[in-house]
Amino acid sequence: MGTRTQTPRQTGLKAPDQGGLKAPDQNGLKAPDQGGPSEAQFHGSLVEVRGLGVLILGPSGVGKSECVIELVRRGHCMVADDVVRLRTSDDGQRLLGRAPVTIRHYIEVRGLGLLSVADLFGPESVRDESEVGFVCRLESWQKGRAYERIGLERPLETFLGLALPTVTLPVQAASNLATLVELAARDWMLREAGVNAALRLDERLRGRAGILDPAGGAADSPVGSAAAVDLDSIEGGDS
Repeated sequence: MGTRTQTPRQTGLKAPDQGGLKAPDQNGLKAPDQGGPSEAQFHGSLVEVRGLGVLILGPSGVGKSECVIELVRRGHCMVADDVVRLRTSDDGQRLLGRAPVTIRHYIEVRGLGLLSVADLFGPESVRDESEVGFVCRLESWQKGRAYERIGLERPLETFLGLALPTVTLPVQAASNLATLVELAARDWMLREAGVNAALRLDERLRGRAGILDPAGGAADSPVGSAAAVDLDSIEGGDS
């Protein structure tokens, strides 16, 4: 893995790992022909959450389709399920996703089969194409793995040369994946607007612990610094 460097912390981003993109056979990427259009195909789903295109990736059976159905039921819009085709915009600055024409607006649900989301929830519940702005990777919970618990910054993952913020969500029994994906999307939209709740809390805790820079702000430190503050040693209540 390459070395991660940090962009300004207020945005909550980590620079993409230059060696972090998996090989085509590991992530479902079909590399475009040299000199051809910038396109790729992924096994996953794409849904618009409050206008933000969220690419949902994960192994078969992890719950992607059920997650999408619940998000649609809450008023969000499905773009693709099972197969997502990505392409760069004409100016190369945006990543766009869509479903193959033959299965557009269809979703597969184990035990029920193939269903038309447009028929079930109306034409306003689907989109033909959407700009992708966020990635959620779903994986079965692994005992002993260190999952993100502070979230000062979001790692970036590169798709077709464009970096997207990414979170990894562990799936356990009775996990409400739609709620987790919706929370992640809402949080990212706030971060884009300059509101980073995790960073604000980190600065507050480190300020109360006396860890300040000469200018009086929170001193810059590696991600996860808030975890170093002994919360049990801080008395509750306003000060």
